[in-house]
Amino acid sequence: MRDFFLRNKAFILICIVTVALVVGGVFLMSGQGSSSPSAGKVIDSSILAPDGVYKTSGFENGVYLAASPSATVTLVEFGDFQCPACAVYAPFVKDVLTEFPGKVTYVFRSYPLPQHKNAPISSYAVEAAGKQGKYWEMQEKLYETQNDWSLMEDPSEVFVNFAKELGLNTDQFSQDMGSQEVKDIVTKDTAAGNLVKITETPTFYINGKKVTLSGDPNQLKSLIQAELSK
Repeated sequence: MRDFFLRNKAFILICIVTVALVVGGVFLMSGQGSSSPSAGKVIDSSILAPDGVYKTSGFENGVYLAASPSATVTLVEFGDFQCPACAVYAPFVKDVLTEFPGKVTYVFRSYPLPQHKNAPISSYAVEAAGKQGKYWEMQEKLYETQNDWSLMEDPSEVFVNFAKELGLNTDQFSQDMGSQEVKDIVTKDTAAGNLVKITETPTFYINGKKVTLSGDPNQLKSLIQAELSK
């Protein structure tokens, strides 16, 4: 036995270290998950969807509808326009708005991730477009073209061209995109995300409760339908 141990000492030590790392990793992941304040809790709407943020209650005939006071479900997303996963989920959200017009209020909060260099300016572009009535349309445009601008050194001119395509006043758009007012809006969104301890994008809340994503394109619709049926 002693000879076996000596011959295989390195291998045995590697196995012990590997097991320790795996067990330690599982413990840390479990601890982080259990400490999330959002898990199983209802977050107040004053934090997730306060007055003044953009809201829509549907998509019909190529137009985003205004928020409906009769909508009984509120869907809030914290997202990052440079985030590939957010771009994947954008059509799923649009499906919800198309299928349940007037029944669901959708709210988007910008949460630029630090590893995405162009996330802040893309959020500014959406807010700037919103000041001319094209908030949701600019969102769509950015997600559809994400691969074209996400790694650019400075995508400002690209965003100005998008504004032109949307029929906006490009001089006003450029001014708003660089304004402190617009930057403050994104800062407030990010602060709200930090308050509820967002750890990834997209993160969704339905009527104040955090949704665990599975990647199923029908997941959001199913969850919304279940909430509407209550």
